[in-house]
Amino acid sequence: MQVQRNELNFNGQNIYVGIDVHKKKWSVTIMSKELEHKTFSQAPSTEALHGYLLRNFPGATYHSVYEAGYCGYWIHRELLSYQIHNIVVNAADVPTTGKEKATKTDKVDSRKLARSLSKSELTGIYIPTRKIQEDRSLLRTRYAIRKNLSKEKVRIKSLLNFYGIEHPEVFEKNTTHWSKRYLEWLKSIPMEHPSGKTSIGLLIKGVEEQRKLLLEVNREIRQLSRQEDYRENFELIDSIPGIGLIIGMTLLTEINDIQRFNNTDRLASYVGLVPSCHSTGEKEQTGEITFRSNGLMREMLVESAWIAASKDPALHLAFIKLCKRMEPNKAIIYIARKLLNRIYFVLKNKQKYVCCIAQ
Repeated sequence: MQVQRNELNFNGQNIYVGIDVHKKKWSVTIMSKELEHKTFSQAPSTEALHGYLLRNFPGATYHSVYEAGYCGYWIHRELLSYQIHNIVVNAADVPTTGKEKATKTDKVDSRKLARSLSKSELTGIYIPTRKIQEDRSLLRTRYAIRKNLSKEKVRIKSLLNFYGIEHPEVFEKNTTHWSKRYLEWLKSIPMEHPSGKTSIGLLIKGVEEQRKLLLEVNREIRQLSRQEDYRENFELIDSIPGIGLIIGMTLLTEINDIQRFNNTDRLASYVGLVPSCHSTGEKEQTGEITFRSNGLMREMLVESAWIAASKDPALHLAFIKLCKRMEPNKAIIYIARKLLNRIYFVLKNKQKYVCCIAQ
């Protein structure tokens, strides 16, 4: 007598999962190599997703993907702990049809992720360790505090302009602003009513608080640079003109492992110091630097390039030549790229940088 069997066995089969991640719910598409199984919404839980896969596709090999975003990499790590082969991709690298651009929904996004994953069209981005992530957070927090401090200073200057309060002659130059003496003058500004005195007092207090936070985070960053993980590389990168504690540690935490870049072009592409290119037929046009970048690294490299160009004779000479055919603000981008090449060299070859000497 024949007996109906209700046991499933997907040994040797690959199941592909596309996840469109949001804070309150995930849109999930599950498919095999041949056809789509189901698209549904679920709670933002890797455990729930793993349970669904085990119930419906026992014994299969699971592959999943989601786009990099606000949630970081904790989902990736939890999926790996459940033996789900996950990758995280840049949203701009996911193949998208014109129809999908016109009708963008969470379900559409999860379907195209699963489809592209099943066709091996996706390449995952680099996933740093948890320690590197937290070290990055320290440097990025410092950047946020610095921006908040600048905003507080602008608010005070705006208030002075609003009431027509002019700086004394001793503070006419911007270089004299925000010293201890300058803050004492701000506190002594006479206002006609208590509310005005309170408003400027609170703004001054905001500046003082942000400066305290900035001092504290700078101390933590200095201690971080002395740790075994960073000490050797920081000494190398610190030998390059224009690179100091903050910029050096920011670059080290963002790059993490220089060996993951095969050449300087790959590193420059990651930072965003490569030009955009548009070509069709016989026409080829090179445009501005690409919009895809590590914004923090690019900003700091351009900032340090101004200092490096004044201290390194080779960069100084290159800057002068570039300024003959373009504006200084554009020439400095080329200097930043040259500076990045020097950073790549010292980290790759474990050699301190030596400035050229004019003969």
